[in-house]
Amino acid sequence: MTNADIAAVFDHVGDLLEYQGGNVFRVRAYRNAARMIGGMVESLASVRADSERTLTDLEGIGADLAGKIEALLDTGKLPLLAELEQKVPAVVFELMRVPGLGPKKVKLLVDELGIDSLDALEQACRDGRVEGVKGFGAKTQAAILENIAFAKNPEHARLLWSEADAIMQSLLAWMQECPAVRQVEGAGSWRRGRETVGDLDLVVDSGDAPAVMDHLHRWKETSAVLLRGDTKTSIRGPRDVQIDLRVVDHGSFGAALQYFTGSKDHNVKLRGRARDRQRTINEYGVFELRPDAQETDAPAATSLAGRTEVDIYAAVGLPWIPPELREGGDEILRAERGELPQLVTLADIRGDLHMHTTATDGEDTLPEMVRAAIARGLSYIAITDHGQRVTMAHGLDRKRLLAQWGEIDRLNAALAEEGPPPIVVLKGIEVDMLEKGGLDLPDDVLEQADWVVASLHYGQNQPRDRITARIIEAVENPFVSVIGHPTGRLINRRPAYDLDIEAVIEAAARTGTFLEINANPWRLDLDDRHAAAAKRAGVKLVISTDAHSTRGLDVMRCGILQARRAGLEASDIANTRTLPQLKKLMRR
Repeated sequence: MTNADIAAVFDHVGDLLEYQGGNVFRVRAYRNAARMIGGMVESLASVRADSERTLTDLEGIGADLAGKIEALLDTGKLPLLAELEQKVPAVVFELMRVPGLGPKKVKLLVDELGIDSLDALEQACRDGRVEGVKGFGAKTQAAILENIAFAKNPEHARLLWSEADAIMQSLLAWMQECPAVRQVEGAGSWRRGRETVGDLDLVVDSGDAPAVMDHLHRWKETSAVLLRGDTKTSIRGPRDVQIDLRVVDHGSFGAALQYFTGSKDHNVKLRGRARDRQRTINEYGVFELRPDAQETDAPAATSLAGRTEVDIYAAVGLPWIPPELREGGDEILRAERGELPQLVTLADIRGDLHMHTTATDGEDTLPEMVRAAIARGLSYIAITDHGQRVTMAHGLDRKRLLAQWGEIDRLNAALAEEGPPPIVVLKGIEVDMLEKGGLDLPDDVLEQADWVVASLHYGQNQPRDRITARIIEAVENPFVSVIGHPTGRLINRRPAYDLDIEAVIEAAARTGTFLEINANPWRLDLDDRHAAAAKRAGVKLVISTDAHSTRGLDVMRCGILQARRAGLEASDIANTRTLPQLKKLMRR
């Protein structure tokens, strides 16, 4: 099983235990383990295989959890999970997909109202029965009714890109072990960097299709073979994801990779361009059409291109278009005009400007976060623990914040004792936008900061004009550097606030305030559309990890992918600059 699989199992166990009223510390242990494992880059199987390490070396993993991880790695099953699932109605998991409904609230709905489906819950809300259940009320009932459509949307059952990527990396490593494979690449929505992925596509260059398909079927994660043809097979893999494999010869590999990467809309436009040039494109290559032929007629036998994607695009008069841009927008027109952006890369990032430590809700200390940032080659970071409003995270009041900033000053001095420091640590804070307006720390404190992130964590169901006003007020505060996760969405879990994002972007352009692309795989906020709109308005963006552990620093690549889908270049991203350049760019 992949890390993502095991994290999902532990999260599921936590939900089941909480539903049954299990010990709160036991529930927390499973949830913390799920979060830790989900953020790991190294596989648990690799840790286990290392003779000099044990699974209990991992933070929060004791002997009991280590034994369960070993059982999952060996068998793919956890007896405890099966035991718990037998005691909980299946509808519980369907109901918990509604944003705002956790295990405890779902149990009340099932026990008090006999809810047995999303449709039944919707009807109970419309009948006014939900507001009568203790702990709910009219506002909660209205919010549930509004969020049921979100839960029913099949789009929200897809894997996060980071989850799909973990499966894809394991799959690619396995397929590369097959002697019959000359080249193998992932395609589809995973390659385009979509924030969620429905299934996985593989394209293989080989002269022995049966051997390649046999090798995929032997993969330890293959749970079922769904179909098999001469050059195509489909299997069921981890997390029940469908994996489709196509085998082509060397001369068609680029054509197949382009075709199966998509998107459908991009390919339709590309075929139309080919037709205008008396050519046709399919998964085997680019071919000449006979004079006056229709696109459905047989093309000439000789392929004009097919070996590489570069050849495919060149055959219709275009430069290669990065996969992240292939969504059927204006990318072909921009390519024709020579206006494709030089997309930002992970190597362009010099600093990370949103992270947390054990001072609030982080898992690692300030020195540990700094060492991890140095190991990743960063030149500067901002420590941005929560302000005092976020009481559940033990947010910092004035006294504790100033004490932390004193610690950062001493750390920076120590780093610079023997010459240029390997990294500079900025004194930061993530302040909260209060429901009634204003921020949770006063300006006379914020003016002492190097970097201020302003975020909205409470009052998320306020009316559109109120939430918009709160964010714009923060945008206009002279001491706020950036707006964190501006729309507040959690992919597959919670929709964005009801927010006039265009007004926020306009205010940011007017004031010079940055907007964040939060790289947390559950957030990716701003999304690609809003990030592109911010660029058009002249707003600079910041890609930050919002890391709550040293492992969390590794999700920067997810934010980069989102920025690439928005067509952003290094110059559009504030933290691609050196620290002196960043300070010049800041409005104060």
